[in-house]
Amino acid sequence: VKAAREDIPVLLLGENGTGKELIARLIHKESPRYGKRFVATNSTAFAEGLALSELFGHAKGAFNGAVEKEGLFEVANEGSLFLDEIGAMPPVIQPTLLRVLQEGTFRRVGGTKEIKVDVRIIAATNADPEKLIREGRFREDLYGRLDGFTIRLPPLRERREDIPLLAAAFIQKYKKTKNDLDLSEQISMKALDLLMAYSWPRNIRQLENQIRRALILSGDDMIREDHLELRNPPSPLTLKERERKEIVKTLKENGGNKKKTAEELG
Repeated sequence: VKAAREDIPVLLLGENGTGKELIARLIHKESPRYGKRFVATNSTAFAEGLALSELFGHAKGAFNGAVEKEGLFEVANEGSLFLDEIGAMPPVIQPTLLRVLQEGTFRRVGGTKEIKVDVRIIAATNADPEKLIREGRFREDLYGRLDGFTIRLPPLRERREDIPLLAAAFIQKYKKTKNDLDLSEQISMKALDLLMAYSWPRNIRQLENQIRRALILSGDDMIREDHLELRNPPSPLTLKERERKEIVKTLKENGGNKKKTAEELG
């Protein structure tokens, strides 16, 4: 939240499916720019020849049949622009993007007029930026500009304690149920055990899809283990993970009473 309220670029690092766009939207919501536009785009979607035009627009007559068009930077002016998979950004864009971050100005493709914009950049990648720089695929000076504040999002397998909370949120989202739902009434302990033990190679997005699918199969009944479709076997739990699992289970049984749970588990 502190980073969101400071008007600096933010760089989100994490595997696919770890919720980078969700965090980007939260940063925008908590920032002074909330109320202005949040524009999201994925760098992998840029065709090499149209990349500059997509971000910075083009002037009338820039190419055959071209009419004047705003780019995403102008659309996001005074708001936030989320550049997902920044590591895949074509090299042709990188110098112009660097200039915008440094000077706050650019020219449309085929244009001569300097356009000034005030945009907060939130970038994200599932790649290692340092590796991209070493391979010559990403400018070091551009990385320095984007790296105002870095947030690393751990994969779901490294934060299994969040799985019950996320499962409850997704059940609430798709069933449109009340905010204070009792998770034990929505999903069986065996099904929750499977969710807790699974490795989640595609992270939160995969968990959300599993919950949505399970709700379709279960109808209005409780989600059971046979409603889940987990294709690869669960990863073996470490001692720390087994302890965490037992704590979560006992905490649920005690209605969230931490003192009683601590006494029972010693």
